Amino acid sequence: MLKDIRWALIWLVTTAVVGIWDVLFLNKPALKQVVAGFFNTFVIALLVIIATLAMGWLATLLLHYLQRGKHRTGYLLVNFLFNLVRSVPQVVGVLLGYVAIGMCIQNGTVHSGLAVFVLLALCMSLFIFLELVDCMKERIDHFQKLDFYNAMRVCGISEQRIINFNILWKNSRIHIFNKLISVLGIAVFLQCSVDFIISVGLSTKANEVTLPTTLGNLLANLDSKQDILAIGNTLTHPLYLPHLFFEHLQGLSVAFLIVFSLLCIYNIANGYAERHRL
Repeated sequence: MLKDIRWALIWLVTTAVVGIWDVLFLNKPALKQVVAGFFNTFVIALLVIIATLAMGWLATLLLHYLQRGKHRTGYLLVNFLFNLVRSVPQVVGVLLGYVAIGMCIQNGTVHSGLAVFVLLALCMSLFIFLELVDCMKERIDHFQKLDFYNAMRVCGISEQRIINFNILWKNSRIHIFNKLISVLGIAVFLQCSVDFIISVGLSTKANEVTLPTTLGNLLANLDSKQDILAIGNTLTHPLYLPHLFFEHLQGLSVAFLIVFSLLCIYNIANGYAERHRL
């Protein structure tokens, strides 16, 4: 079986097994939190993919037409702004964005749950989409050096169709899809990291009460911390190991879902790249 498909199936089956085990042995309040955290984490991550694709595509077209047209000043200005965004570490940028969104929720500016999800996704996409822009720009620059580009221009085909259909869709969608798989992993990692940082008290303006429940802030929950500490206790008391799977299930499940999901996404992206020889 192909590596990427195999890892996707492994993730689905393992997640289902963990879910069934939690249903059987985890108390209902904790189970609801784990389910909500898992669902919210991946819904926001999928929204990040959509926002990153839209922002990346628009930014790529903007840079391309500014570069080819007589708007040298505009190109330099836009490129400077993009480089300014690149200079901000992703975790720091997303953390500041989360704090701002948390303040908006507390002030009553944002009410809808869907609006919060969209804002969180846009916040992360702002610091991720330039990776997709680099991918698309490389593909466009590569094909512009080939004869087929000039031949299609001579035939009267519009540049917009050549860029969007012939280059980005027909000849680059595999590369773009592979990059979006990586974006999924980046989104999950950033989300869990920032939620964990905020939940342990770095910010007094945004916390787990104001932001949606995710795997990241569940990991910072007091019960989860005690469960994680119990794993360390097992190293010196091996006979305590069976108790982990029944008495410390919340923290164990959350930590496992985060780490295992990131591992699977990494292997899916690598397998997809190997299969298509990217």
